[in-house]
Amino acid sequence: MKGLPVRQMPGISALVRRVARVAVAMAFVATLVPTASANGLRMPSQVGIGGMVVVTPTYEGSNRYEAVGVPLIDLDPDSKAAGLIDVEGVDDIRLRLFRAGGFEAGPLFGYRFGREESDGPRLLGMGEIDGGVVVGGYAGYRFGSLFPFVSYHHQVSGDDTGGVARFGLELKHNLSSRIALTTVAGASWANDDYMQSYFGVSAAQAITSAHAQFQADAGLKDAFLGMTADVRLTDLWSLKLTGRYAHLLGDAADSPITASEHQLFGGVGLTYKFSLR
Repeated sequence: MKGLPVRQMPGISALVRRVARVAVAMAFVATLVPTASANGLRMPSQVGIGGMVVVTPTYEGSNRYEAVGVPLIDLDPDSKAAGLIDVEGVDDIRLRLFRAGGFEAGPLFGYRFGREESDGPRLLGMGEIDGGVVVGGYAGYRFGSLFPFVSYHHQVSGDDTGGVARFGLELKHNLSSRIALTTVAGASWANDDYMQSYFGVSAAQAITSAHAQFQADAGLKDAFLGMTADVRLTDLWSLKLTGRYAHLLGDAADSPITASEHQLFGGVGLTYKFSLR
């Protein structure tokens, strides 16, 4: 990622946050997920276990990036297609509790990471934001490989940072017998609490930081495009490549703490397949 400054020596608080990210990822990824089938519930027949290195902005709006290692647990394709749990992200773990034809809906949960002053120079004097558990719901309709969806994510523990709604379209396509590609595009809307927490500058923060007071109101926060490729290298080894671009909009882009409107995410992982039967 040439030209993107990457933080090399995180402080103790940043190291603690990284450990927390790994712990959350391990807690939220389920391996033995019951799968719906014509004969009732069954367990997935295979699971891939490995690791992944992801590169993310140090905070939303940052132009600095950090690399984080996380465990990677990948269910067999049949389980992904018909499972009761669908992991779309750390803050987007969906429970498919209702299905009727192509329509599906259910609750979701996850975790929203907070923010620390050490994450970037523009955050000095801004104080810290505590992360917490996220709950919400989603709904969508499957038209073959197309899946338009809407989801809502609201933080219910830690600091009250409000809610985010996402509207998107997911497309899954098998390029070959060994390569599966998933593309998702959409936009995110955030309420007043979220926008002010992550992009606003209160009167008190204006005194302790170098920024003037800034009111960030509810509205579209970003537009995004992401792509993930699952590559079966051998019968046992699989490679996962993922990338995502988000462009900050409105008050999120205009905020004095935003160093870049362009937010990139990338990751590469490797798994080894084990049979569960």
